[in-house]
Amino acid sequence: MAQPSTQVPAVPATLEHGLITAAILDFVSQIPGSRVHGEAHPDARARELARQAARKAALTAGSLALPPGPLGWLTVLPELVAIWRIQAQMVSDIAAAYGKHASLGREQMLWCLFRHTAAQAFRDLVVRMGDRLLFRQLSATLAERLAQRIGLHLSQRAVGAGISRWLPVIGAAGVGAYAWYDTRGVARTAIELFSGRTAVDTETVLPADAEPLDPATP
Repeated sequence: MAQPSTQVPAVPATLEHGLITAAILDFVSQIPGSRVHGEAHPDARARELARQAARKAALTAGSLALPPGPLGWLTVLPELVAIWRIQAQMVSDIAAAYGKHASLGREQMLWCLFRHTAAQAFRDLVVRMGDRLLFRQLSATLAERLAQRIGLHLSQRAVGAGISRWLPVIGAAGVGAYAWYDTRGVARTAIELFSGRTAVDTETVLPADAEPLDPATP
């Protein structure tokens, strides 16, 4: 009698590192606008924006993760992009709540979206000098290198997310929970960046004597 196969399903082309890298570069080409205005109590508003976005991200990710088996692989990259869109709008709104939307560039958006999951990727982009964070202005070459580093990390995570599709309902619940957790991490980074507790500047070239950021610290 034939035994069921326990072989891990082959990873489809949609999860290849290069495609995720290209999706990141395309995604950060534009910064979303915001209808949020500067708030009298921006911390409370930012926390509410974070809660709303986390719930929306969890529902979106969980819904996209419902198709089981091979069909589930096809939803992994669309799920990533959908979550990025929710998170990017949240970052834009948090920046606006603090009255800092005008200073939100591609550098800060990438930092907010991916710093908590791929901190080492930012070693050429962000350094600390005292109580200031200095962002190196993104050139096409630097943007591609950064996206490749982030994409490598995310492609490894996406494989695990794709395999979870082979466990319908249970897998979808786990994917939704991770999207909630991930979005809260993005929110924490954005609140720290735009709350005014740390000065933020963008430079063409980073100073050689600047302090490298410790990936383990916010």
